[in-house]
Amino acid sequence: MTATIAIVGRPNVGKSTLFNRLVGKKLALVDDRPGVTRDRREGEASLGHLRFTVIDTAGLEEADENSLAGRMRAQTQTAIEQADVILFMIDARLGLTPMDQPFADLVRRSGKPVILLANKAEGNKGKDGVMEAYSLGLGDPVPFSAEHGEGTSDLLEALMPYVADEPEEEEEDDWADTPAALPGDEEADDPNRPLRVTIIGRPNAGKSTLVNRMIGQDRLLTGPEAGITRDTISVDWDWRGRSVRLFDTAGMRKRARIEEKLEKLSVADALRAIRYAEVVVVLLDSTIPFEKQDLTLVDLTEREGRCVVIGLNKWDLVADKQGLLAELKEKAHHLLAQVRGVEIVPLSGLAGEGIDRLMQAVFRAYGVWNRRVSTARINRWLEGVLSAHPPPAVAGRRIKIRYMTQAKARPPTFALFGNQLDHLPVSYTRYLVNNLREAFELPGTPIRLHTRGGDNPFDKNKR
Repeated sequence: MTATIAIVGRPNVGKSTLFNRLVGKKLALVDDRPGVTRDRREGEASLGHLRFTVIDTAGLEEADENSLAGRMRAQTQTAIEQADVILFMIDARLGLTPMDQPFADLVRRSGKPVILLANKAEGNKGKDGVMEAYSLGLGDPVPFSAEHGEGTSDLLEALMPYVADEPEEEEEDDWADTPAALPGDEEADDPNRPLRVTIIGRPNAGKSTLVNRMIGQDRLLTGPEAGITRDTISVDWDWRGRSVRLFDTAGMRKRARIEEKLEKLSVADALRAIRYAEVVVVLLDSTIPFEKQDLTLVDLTEREGRCVVIGLNKWDLVADKQGLLAELKEKAHHLLAQVRGVEIVPLSGLAGEGIDRLMQAVFRAYGVWNRRVSTARINRWLEGVLSAHPPPAVAGRRIKIRYMTQAKARPPTFALFGNQLDHLPVSYTRYLVNNLREAFELPGTPIRLHTRGGDNPFDKNKR
């Protein structure tokens, strides 16, 4: 069984930098300010011939258990309980601080093996801090530099007694930076591969609360404060025997309001989660739905070619449920023409209501996104729509549409062949897309229509 190693320590000692180095990818956000990491993040790591699971944690701080810092500490303590080995990290350049000793006592009381890591010890900068670390009583400190990779062999030697040798296997590519995992590839069609569902929305829409309720545990940090989530965190879940990987993302505000570098990094992380998702749930606050930012997020998802489901969270706070739902569906029909027919699901992440309905809608949307239509059906349909509404003339010459076929799915993409199609008006293209959506039952999914000039390549008489 793979060993689990938790990286703990006070804020800003370099835990996330070490995490990124061990997993080999820039998954965790890193910034100079303390307290960047809030949720615990897991990743499959390797060091030399060793393979293990590593957990990045929030910085340990003394705080009231009901405060944000207190809830972050509770997440770290959960990671300590789950771990087989603890990497206790200090900042060798600063040396020991008053915060280090009580937290060293905390990890000692856990009864788990502890490796003391003196980070930022590159060159001779942290020599004094390394010597001070002996006073913690956690054994010999390992001088290390997470940023530069110095001391890797010493860390490998310290981990070897606790991590069993395992044969190197081909790792599953992570969504963050693996084009091979893009939907549409053969690997993505693997029935054993989890369905990737990314949940996005404005700050304080209840995304983390919803994910916690779905998986049945307080895995993600939640609270009344807006903007708690910073990193995009993935969790695996089994819904009715189907594997799902949920991605919780940071709340996304209007671009004009984003000034801090850290928030920009969080939003960029969320945008990557959309790009590598298969289904995106846009979570709205039912008490203030369909604000401009909500529409922007739906449009962004459509432009990325991902199928969309709209979740109306905090539905338990709505008085006139039937009236509001009818009103919002009517608004969606007019405001979201690019994903006309998108499913809208009322739910309450806090109360756990509507989660089954949401997942049913997710899998239906995924099915539509993968739908393929035969060429014969498409061209019978095309003949009818062209007869009902022929394309207009350009400079006295009528645009001639000869043929259409579906080039691919995920999202449904169609190729239109004919003459002068570069001059086809946007209004006529919209007419074709709307009719495609209705005729072949493609509600709520992005539809791509590409034009190709010249003769029909499938016409045998032209070969």
